[in-house]
Amino acid sequence: VQLVESGGGLVQPGGSLRLSCAASGFDYDSYAMHWVRQAPGKGLDWVSIITRDGSSIYYSKSTNGRFTISRDNAKKTLYLQMNNLKSEDTAVYYCAKSGPSTRVMDYWGKGALVTVSS
Repeated sequence: VQLVESGGGLVQPGGSLRLSCAASGFDYDSYAMHWVRQAPGKGLDWVSIITRDGSSIYYSKSTNGRFTISRDNAKKTLYLQMNNLKSEDTAVYYCAKSGPSTRVMDYWGKGALVTVSS
């Protein structure tokens, strides 16, 4: 299993970024996928989940409708569109594969750093 995030970087407050996560080594369309983030010096913070066919999506309250998760099963890629970014969104963003239960994340990428600063 390999998960590779991309699309991170420096953005000003109010700006937007789209993260991507390229998946390989497993049947991508058979598993739900998550985004999780970790701000500097803090613990892991779950962001969002999308079911294997994209029919159900859930977000943490911290996203406040600013983030959109999506997936392209043909491309085996997970996305996170982030709009109206705030300084508190600064974090390393990880994509993670669900295990047999969506509450379990059994494989993680190495993360993409998002820095929101003027």
